[in-house]
Amino acid sequence: MSDLGRLVAGRYQLVERVGSGGMGTVWRAEDKLLGRHVAVKKLHIPPHLHDDEVRTLHERTRREARSAARIAHPNVIVVHDVVDDEGLPCIVMEYIPSATLSDVLKERGALPPEEAARIGLAMAAALRAAHDAGVLHRDVKPANVLLGDGGRIVLTDFGIAMESGTSSLTKPGELIGSIRYLSPERLRGAEPGPASDLWALGATLYQAVEGRHPFARDTPIETAYAIATDPYEPPRNAGNLAPVIEGLLVKESGQRMDVHEVERRLGDVTAARTARLDPPTRSERTEAAPAPPARKGSGNRRRTVVRSIVAVTLVAALAGGGALWWLKGPADEPSSHASGSGASASPSPSATLPPPVPDGYQLQKAGSGFSVPVPDGWTRKTLDGGEVAFIDPSGLVGLRVNAIEFAGTDPLRHWRETEEEQTARDNPGYERVRMAETTFRGRPAGYWEFTFEGRARQYRAAELAFSSTDGTQYVVYLSAPNAQWHKYRQVFDTAANGVRVSETG
Repeated sequence: MSDLGRLVAGRYQLVERVGSGGMGTVWRAEDKLLGRHVAVKKLHIPPHLHDDEVRTLHERTRREARSAARIAHPNVIVVHDVVDDEGLPCIVMEYIPSATLSDVLKERGALPPEEAARIGLAMAAALRAAHDAGVLHRDVKPANVLLGDGGRIVLTDFGIAMESGTSSLTKPGELIGSIRYLSPERLRGAEPGPASDLWALGATLYQAVEGRHPFARDTPIETAYAIATDPYEPPRNAGNLAPVIEGLLVKESGQRMDVHEVERRLGDVTAARTARLDPPTRSERTEAAPAPPARKGSGNRRRTVVRSIVAVTLVAALAGGGALWWLKGPADEPSSHASGSGASASPSPSATLPPPVPDGYQLQKAGSGFSVPVPDGWTRKTLDGGEVAFIDPSGLVGLRVNAIEFAGTDPLRHWRETEEEQTARDNPGYERVRMAETTFRGRPAGYWEFTFEGRARQYRAAELAFSSTDGTQYVVYLSAPNAQWHKYRQVFDTAANGVRVSETG
């Protein structure tokens, strides 16, 4: 490493890189003046950023230091200084030999309820201190919880924290933070408050005792919808921690358990553990591809139907008001062991023009003036009615595209009134995953996703329908084995994002 051994601000010698995230690297350093080890968080500046974005990153770094410095509490990282290094701000913090809760869960699996309660109690105390100081953390998650070698528990990474009385650094409609830990109200576009941090604490506690997130789905956008509208599976291993998790994962922020009640209840759980002498121990189907249905729907009978207002709000918030609203990218990246410098998911950029055809795909003509990117090696077939299908080499995955002249501008109404009933009749086990209105390159569009039973496995299908200025409706549809949906979803996204339409009107 070229930075190894460097002296920052004439005082802090970089000894060992201990972690990195999307916007920063954390080093263990030796404070030459005081003869102690510290953590130095150095900012990264991606080369493509504009000057105003660079200024925002600088200001976020300063606010991170200022926010943490306002909170004097043993469960909050201590900030010693902010220094300049070659024109970039660096935060100097206490160095804590530790592992993140995220790392521990990956290595050990789920924790016993009493141990999770002890960690949660420290987090709740840190959040109470932060909120009392007028600071919202806004990125509470396992990757930002340090479990010190000596038993100390510390909440870190105030990089996107917000102080009362300061202006926002986010743009209208922009969401920052890790998708999995954004509260329902934040996903609906409401301003965050202390209850938003507590919801993230509830999601963290659930993950700690169950080993999985309560609303984990295949893609970030599906996770966001689940957080905003769906119930979660009750935890099986939470024990006495279950009422706290239930009280924190309430959809309505005004009905959520407050921090004082959280601390009291978690304290009772940890006290019970101390008093107990003998803590308890914790105890593909195969086939050929089915004929794809004429068109589809989406849903899971355990889920609530996403209303249009929720769909439109999430479209605007998660895609910046742009074209397609499904997201890509990791939902939660681990932060450093010293200070927690995590990175969050980001939406695909909005565009009015299709992106270049990616490697491994070819632009295939699907009709007059209508083309889509298709993976190399897929076989083209023309179906009845002029619909074009592309089949993968296994024969289990099908991509279908079609253009329907003068079909109108409201595919959702047509789907709900006629096609969903027909799809459910023709496809055993049909369940809607989601049906929602959206926009595609500024035009009204609909998205429909559902599952159904094939002869030997469950399938999932997704469909995008949008209209051109002359009223022609274009449809992109993909079906694939549900167990491999995470793999083939990218094919659908690439085809839909890459649609080329030549319009005459």
